[in-house]
Amino acid sequence: MKKLLSIFLLLVISWNAHAELNVFACEPEWAALTQQLAGDQARIYIATGALQDPHQVQARPGLIAKARSAQLLVCTGAELEVGWMPVVLRESGNSAIQAGRSGYFEAAQYVAMLEVPTRLDRADGDVHAAGNPHIQTDARNFLPVAEALSKRLIQLDPANTAYYQRRLATFDQQWRAAIARWEKQAAPLKGQPVIVQHRGFPYLNNWLGLKQVAELEPKPGMEPSAAYLGNVLSGLQQHPARMVLRAAYQDERPSEWIAERARIPAVIVPYSVGGTSQATDLFAMFDDTIQRLLAGLK
Repeated sequence: MKKLLSIFLLLVISWNAHAELNVFACEPEWAALTQQLAGDQARIYIATGALQDPHQVQARPGLIAKARSAQLLVCTGAELEVGWMPVVLRESGNSAIQAGRSGYFEAAQYVAMLEVPTRLDRADGDVHAAGNPHIQTDARNFLPVAEALSKRLIQLDPANTAYYQRRLATFDQQWRAAIARWEKQAAPLKGQPVIVQHRGFPYLNNWLGLKQVAELEPKPGMEPSAAYLGNVLSGLQQHPARMVLRAAYQDERPSEWIAERARIPAVIVPYSVGGTSQATDLFAMFDDTIQRLLAGLK
């Protein structure tokens, strides 16, 4: 009997050491980061795609079912998912991933937020109280997020502490080297004037030194009228731009309209892993972003 009990305990210990964490990632970039840090210790479900507006997601039964079995939820936060995540959390009935619990992780809590509003008024459009949530366009933001996320993985799965620590150290070293390479490649972009389709690039602009001279949305989240686009076009006579940027998931028509008439290139930025065919992982996402921006200067 004692021998059988010993075998059972060994099996339980072995299973626990190899059990995968069920992770619910709101956006592809956080799924990719979790994969970098957790390796084969995580089973990751991605709630949205790179060609999907993360603001506009339906809280489908499938999403709720995945959240119900999740042990860790990894999202951007800063109200990016405010239109659907509260419903998913409520309907899942999963106490482990509710706000304030160890299974709830918001990446935006670990970076310096930009464009924090001084007032909140619905008349100003889609403005987020905590600041602009599109933090994933600055490669440097992944360093503090990765450190915090690794600690959370260890908290939830202490049996694999050494494994997570090794993977974080490897990622940190490789990512810092990649940042240095990207910044060197992107040097010609510093000070270049750009137009953006949506107010989704302050972190990219801040990182690479791009100078934003206009937006194609009159207010965040509001589709531009022909008259508004005409005003933007007129303004380019005094403040010319080298290119117009849009995220891969956005409607191409406004940026193409401006690009054709201003005779500047319209540049599609992958914005997340999978946003373009080249952006297959986190490293490739920024490789492709830099190359597309540099191509816009030619």
